Amino acid sequence: MVLSDRTIRDEIDNGRIVIEPLDLSCIQPASVDIHLDRKLLVFRTWRSPFYVDVKQSQDDLTELVEIEGEKPFLLPPGEFVLGSTVENIALPDDIVGRLEGKSSLGRIGLLIHSTAGYVDPGWQGHLTLELSNVAKLPVTLYYGMKIGQISFIRLTSAAQRLYGDESLGSKYQGQTEATASRYYKDFEKKSR
Repeated sequence: MVLSDRTIRDEIDNGRIVIEPLDLSCIQPASVDIHLDRKLLVFRTWRSPFYVDVKQSQDDLTELVEIEGEKPFLLPPGEFVLGSTVENIALPDDIVGRLEGKSSLGRIGLLIHSTAGYVDPGWQGHLTLELSNVAKLPVTLYYGMKIGQISFIRLTSAAQRLYGDESLGSKYQGQTEATASRYYKDFEKKSR
């Protein structure tokens, strides 16, 4: 069951859903608007070797850039960067989040996630955004702009193992800014 604005507000007031900072005007009928943080991870297209090896750390594939003041970051057509929410979000054991783009941004070709739209129960941290420009013109990104929305769904019962549980191998719990892929850690586990 998707939570309504009333239930979202109750869950926030009771400390079960945490969204910080939160402007109450960002609570929509069945979601909460989220905002783009200042730091972006931009992919280095000049690096060598010129491919992504999923078995290796991705740390050298990206570089951190910051959106300065009121100046926009231009996301060229066909490009992809990682961003983060301004908001720190925490979920209880019986609620999942669903991250979605703003329809007004989708109408100009800006997508905010490829596959990472699901937020598990027990999640704590800032959400990494997978920003893609599928338009034929550059799109501007501004610090603090409304970039997406998160809705909440109540589970049939509380989850037994929450995101961040050591047995799950959760890789992103507690992140505070855009975080590069840690998929390579899946291969490290197999080699042990």
